[in-house]
Amino acid sequence: MPPATSYNEWDLPRLKISIGFEVGHVRRRLFLYGIEFFDVKFFPYLPADEDPIFAAISKKHIVIYRLSSTSVPPYELIQLIRDDDAGAVNCSCTWSKDRETDIPYLCVAGWDAKIKVYDVFNGNIVKTLVGHGAEINDLVTCPTNPYLIASASDDTTVRIWSLDPADEKQPCVCILGGEGHSSGLLTIVRREALLATPKNPTNRAQAFHNCGRYVLSAGHDNCVCLWTLPDLSTRATDRNPVPPIVVHYPHFFTSEVHGGIVDCVAFFGDLVLSRACHEDVIVLWRIEGFSSQDPPPLASSAPTTSDTERLTRSAFAPATASENPPQYTRLVQFHTPGSGHQFYMRFKLFHMVDKHPVLAFANAHSAIFFWDLARLMGYHSFMTELDDPNRDHPVQRPSWLTPVVHRQSKGDAVSKLKDAEDKDSVASGQTGSDLEAQSSLGSHYSEETLKYWHSRYDIKSVETPVTEHSRINISVKDFIGRQVAWSPGGEWCIVVGSKNLAFVLSRWLKSPKDDKKS
Repeated sequence: MPPATSYNEWDLPRLKISIGFEVGHVRRRLFLYGIEFFDVKFFPYLPADEDPIFAAISKKHIVIYRLSSTSVPPYELIQLIRDDDAGAVNCSCTWSKDRETDIPYLCVAGWDAKIKVYDVFNGNIVKTLVGHGAEINDLVTCPTNPYLIASASDDTTVRIWSLDPADEKQPCVCILGGEGHSSGLLTIVRREALLATPKNPTNRAQAFHNCGRYVLSAGHDNCVCLWTLPDLSTRATDRNPVPPIVVHYPHFFTSEVHGGIVDCVAFFGDLVLSRACHEDVIVLWRIEGFSSQDPPPLASSAPTTSDTERLTRSAFAPATASENPPQYTRLVQFHTPGSGHQFYMRFKLFHMVDKHPVLAFANAHSAIFFWDLARLMGYHSFMTELDDPNRDHPVQRPSWLTPVVHRQSKGDAVSKLKDAEDKDSVASGQTGSDLEAQSSLGSHYSEETLKYWHSRYDIKSVETPVTEHSRINISVKDFIGRQVAWSPGGEWCIVVGSKNLAFVLSRWLKSPKDDKKS
């Protein structure tokens, strides 16, 4: 079992190892070097003390691995599945489980518009869900009901599917479509989150809200929509099978946040994170008036498309003939350089109670970026206190906020002494430079240091993107990161993409040497 031996809340992941996926005979590895993996997801239903399991999806293969910090190497291939359907080119997956036995299910979809549900113990397909009229580009599981999944398709709809045996005759229980999107979807998320893609899809992204009642979708029309799921228990029962509920209008719609194809969208509480290709930023923004604590809005309150000139329509801050209140607000932008012309590149937010929210993204040129969102508020508090003219006490600098220091030479005795002082005191959040600055209660940090800090932590100027708090440079040239996944507890981070590779990053974990010592 891999419990952490030490926990530093400010730790960010470090590269541990890479995995060259074995999806065939070893002699095919050179050929497989050109294969891309488009999605990766951790199984979310294991006990906290169990070694985590993840699945990664390429066009034709599903690989399932177990991770362990106490073994060498720290991964084990436990299942390999090949999809031999002629029309199958897969690019998305999500986990579920059998309602009666809790056997893990992995749902996989792509080109052929089918969702194939696999029993991962034996690698068999247990059911196939059919209904979309075009490619499926994203799958996500409801955070409050593991038997409900959502799919986003080129047919411009999001479908909600039930894996409950009670819905066997009609597994599609809800369709979000009608007047939401004008072209295909790339991503969806429900509150709890392609030049090199299989084709040139025209579809959407999706995300569930944690409360299970709201779904975000986005895609090729540059739009982001927020849908309110109806109460599925109200479906008509006078017909057999029970028909799906059709939702025609989202409660929020905007094409103003992004000017390009939106390929990733996620909830952060009630806030929204989204990314579009060609923009090199991830945007954190707020839908004005929206609160998941309020009762879900009525379907009749959803704005229609009668005013085609309006680029944003909202039921939460509706515009009138006399008033036009702000309907959304951009809060922070995160700088993601090196993405270029690529799309179908997805960030992932780790967000767990009592742990820091951390945003991760891999670009198209062998770099992985991390932002600790708790540092943004920590920096604001530190600078506010430091700049207070009435302050009469020293201010302790956070341990992660390091000044810019130029070393004179490696052999300089003074530099070596200062290095030792800083190393010894960094755990407490203070260094020798802090004590010197605090002796006069002044903010004696250099302009270079302040500029460096502002570029990474200052969020006063929304137009200035925040640069990464940590950057991992991968030695494999031009690796394109397609998807990031976090283990349920945040100890592991996996990045998959081009060249048939996955990169494993970790934090807080003990090593095999720790076991030998104990």
